[in-house]
Amino acid sequence: MRLIITTAITALFSLAAQAETPVDFQNRFATQAQQENPAFTGFSVERGKQWYASTHGREWSCASCHSSNPAAPGQHATTGKVIGPLAPAANPERFTRADKVEKWFKRNCNDVLGRPCTAQEKGDVLSYLLTIR
Repeated sequence: MRLIITTAITALFSLAAQAETPVDFQNRFATQAQQENPAFTGFSVERGKQWYASTHGREWSCASCHSSNPAAPGQHATTGKVIGPLAPAANPERFTRADKVEKWFKRNCNDVLGRPCTAQEKGDVLSYLLTIR
């Protein structure tokens, strides 16, 4: 019985250690951006705000589904499915799991841009989202 309890406690601590914060992802994106572009000097909230609202020459922007207010719920432009707020202050589960962050950036960047986002783009958008209260 002790072994089962010890194993369960160890597993819980392991899960807690894997939890990440939005700032962890911002730091990771900064490291990647520096590797992609040695002239990288940092992220821009204003650039992230503009990027979030822009259609980039295509049909959708981030705001098309996530709403113009990232602290409010959104709705998928095609399916109508309700989407929880994107801003971490309004939805504490956002940007806490690497698998979800990578999955959704991959899918959504492809929808919005038709290509993967750069680390600079991800970091700019996240920097903007972190200012939303």
